[in-house]
Amino acid sequence: MTSPDGIAWTSRVAATSGDWWSITYGNGLFVAVAGNAGSRVMTSPDGITWTSQTAPGSSYRGVTYGNGIFVAVGNGGEIEKVMTSPNGITWSSQTPATNNNWRTVTYGNGLFVAVSDSGTGNRVMTSPDGVTWTSRASAADEEWTSVTYGNGLFVAVGRSGTGNRIMTSPDGITWTSRTSATDNDWRSVTYGNGLFVAVGITAGTVNQVITSSDGVTWTSVTSAADNQWTSVAYGDGLFVAVSRTGTGNRVMSSGEVGLAARITAAANAEAARVAAAAEAVRVAAANIEAARVAAAAEAARKAEEQRELLNILSLLPELGSISKNIGDLAVNNMTKCVKGKLVKRVKLGAKCPKGYVKRK
Repeated sequence: MTSPDGIAWTSRVAATSGDWWSITYGNGLFVAVAGNAGSRVMTSPDGITWTSQTAPGSSYRGVTYGNGIFVAVGNGGEIEKVMTSPNGITWSSQTPATNNNWRTVTYGNGLFVAVSDSGTGNRVMTSPDGVTWTSRASAADEEWTSVTYGNGLFVAVGRSGTGNRIMTSPDGITWTSRTSATDNDWRSVTYGNGLFVAVGITAGTVNQVITSSDGVTWTSVTSAADNQWTSVAYGDGLFVAVSRTGTGNRVMSSGEVGLAARITAAANAEAARVAAAAEAVRVAAANIEAARVAAAAEAARKAEEQRELLNILSLLPELGSISKNIGDLAVNNMTKCVKGKLVKRVKLGAKCPKGYVKRK
């Protein structure tokens, strides 16, 4: 079944009938693994139409994607308890660190980490590439059922133990026991939105959910129904859990609905875009107006200069006439004295220089 928002679900047809245990998404493809289906792997590009793929035989319980590769782990009598695929279609067997019952696998901080519900002092194994695996000591030899990675921490949950059904590790190698809020049969753990969330299958109780912000201190949360919750995941603002029991209520969700979140985000983005565009128009208009005012001021200044120049030019004829009149007046107030071809003028009534004779 699929859902765009974790609330409204639609049934889909599997590629083949089988005991499908785990699903993951990577590189544009959904990949599911099974414990008893003939092919044990099916893939889908959209979660709607599924195709069987050929895989090495085992009872696979967990699958994840990381570092460009799909990795699945399993249990049962077969040695082929690990397989890898670069594309979800072509699969190759890999040798596990030990022949334990590997329940789940995750990827984080450049490392694949798988946990087991069997073995002695070796219920964790790690691999940088999904091919070469190394045994690691778990915090306790409990039945570990699920592991996830978030906020720089690996967190695993289990279905056995007293006060130690959670363990954490910063590197997947060194593990520390943690106390869960209750010793329920925890089957799945995930991380999202700054929170670790685990679900369980213990019957007769509604505290089938526990949460933690740091993986260390855990708090009980009331589940939507007293079902056996087997798996939980986070995506697009929503935690979604599924159950193997219940009537018409085998899915529960918590958080902001993904579709609504996307619509809100899109609306906010559009509002921001419109506001930015309006501001850009305002600034452009202000710049254009400022340029217009400056250009008008410059044009007015040049026009004023031109008017002043024209006024000056219009006065030139009058200045010429005044200059001529002044010159004539000066000549009329002078006595002309000559000596051969030499001419001198003296003030009216004054004597001519020696050797000069007055002339009219």
